[in-house]
Amino acid sequence: MTFKKTTEESSNYDGLEKMSIPELLQNINAEDQTVPLAVQKSLPQIESLAALVSEKINNGGRLFYIGAGTSGRLGIVDASECPPTFGVEHGLVVGLMAGGDAAIRKAVEFAEDSREQGWEDLLSHHISEKDIVIGIAASGTTPYVVGALEKCNENSISTGCITCNAGSPLALVAEYPVEVVVGPEFVTGSTRMKAGTAQKLVLNMISTTAMIKLGRIKGNKMVDMQLSNNKLVDRGTRMIMDELNIMEDEAEFLLQKHGSVRKAIDAYYERN
Repeated sequence: MTFKKTTEESSNYDGLEKMSIPELLQNINAEDQTVPLAVQKSLPQIESLAALVSEKINNGGRLFYIGAGTSGRLGIVDASECPPTFGVEHGLVVGLMAGGDAAIRKAVEFAEDSREQGWEDLLSHHISEKDIVIGIAASGTTPYVVGALEKCNENSISTGCITCNAGSPLALVAEYPVEVVVGPEFVTGSTRMKAGTAQKLVLNMISTTAMIKLGRIKGNKMVDMQLSNNKLVDRGTRMIMDELNIMEDEAEFLLQKHGSVRKAIDAYYERN
């Protein structure tokens, strides 16, 4: 099959500058509604990758995301949200992007064009066979990402990818490819839109599934979340009240004493 970048095809809409604001919003929303359906078609691929990620983390490995531009930033966001949400240590899930931390806020010109730098960035984190690396690239052609996965394969490090074009070089390199084909963007080539939304959905699915399988959720609650603000303290207090059927004052005391919802609940059961 000839590789075709549907993410670069001309938008299904034209004359955008002539549209009213309601028309623009309605048309963008109509395009966005196609994204979850595209993700649904990729569920078997996502399942295979999520299973491997869960296995690697449960066996003491780490999850690395590597990307450029919007794709890289999405990986960094997902990685950065794991410690506060699930109470895991920083460094269990790592996001890397072309251009380094400076590129998170401001694009670094041509950073994504190096086939060697992605592997160098992984080496700086002492990547090993215990870990898994997921390359994120809407186009599926980003040299920084493709080159990194090639080197991972050469060094027996498991690889996956999230891309939005079928049959891309990245998907061919990754052992566990996820291809979510969302089609042309509303603004031609602007993969921060549908492609970015699709990647975010898949990242949510993979990391959340892995954390649940790691035992970081009880029932449906984030019992290991970090209590980093008053909102989360209040949420934790309500969790304890619901679980133990106790009054707010006692629940808040337990939470403050033990420092986490899980520890507070476990201590209560041990005492009683």
